[in-house]
Amino acid sequence: MTPLQERLIKIKEQIPEQVNLVAVSKFHPKSALQEAYDVGQRIFGESRVQELIEKQQVLPSDIEWHFIGHLQANKVKYIAPFITLIHAVDSLHLLEEIDKQGRKHNRKIPCLIQIHVAQEEAKFGFYPNEFLAFLNDGQWSNLSYAQIIGVMCMASFTDDTTQVLEEFKLANELFHWAKSTHFSNIPEFKECSWGMSEDYPLAIETGSTLIRIGSSIFGDRQY
Repeated sequence: MTPLQERLIKIKEQIPEQVNLVAVSKFHPKSALQEAYDVGQRIFGESRVQELIEKQQVLPSDIEWHFIGHLQANKVKYIAPFITLIHAVDSLHLLEEIDKQGRKHNRKIPCLIQIHVAQEEAKFGFYPNEFLAFLNDGQWSNLSYAQIIGVMCMASFTDDTTQVLEEFKLANELFHWAKSTHFSNIPEFKECSWGMSEDYPLAIETGSTLIRIGSSIFGDRQY
């Protein structure tokens, strides 16, 4: 067993059954993904469209590909035929493009709405008040192929675990508000994506169902 495989298995042993691990494989070679695949990992997260396509074409067909980065609307068409989940929808425009491309391929494309809970201005996503307004506006409900199944966020890049915990709690509260008000009859709306290598225990504590771990599995990026 390789060191990568040992690290992956150790992390999986620490994760509750109801939490899925997204192995963040961006910037790592196809051989590293194959190593993870060979010990059972099936969900991989990529953030560059071209890199994702190149890997999807040669790696096993039962992999679930998650797009976890900021996605430009004009790139949706390239991943629409196969993408399993788009994590970071941050505008109605992007959601409408996903719906358009899903219609072309006659497949629903699951999406998460990105909520901006961090202190950094640079991060994308709807601020909490914008998230409330976006859902209350209701235009999203007219879309048939872009399927909202939950929310996503990134915490502030800080060593202050109290701050990170509060940000995850806020995202969790917004998820439950959305679930009770707009998605109460939609069982697919159940996913919360937050938590990375440095903070995933806090993420699990605050209701995350998808944790995105890269460096703790693959090590430092390789290209």
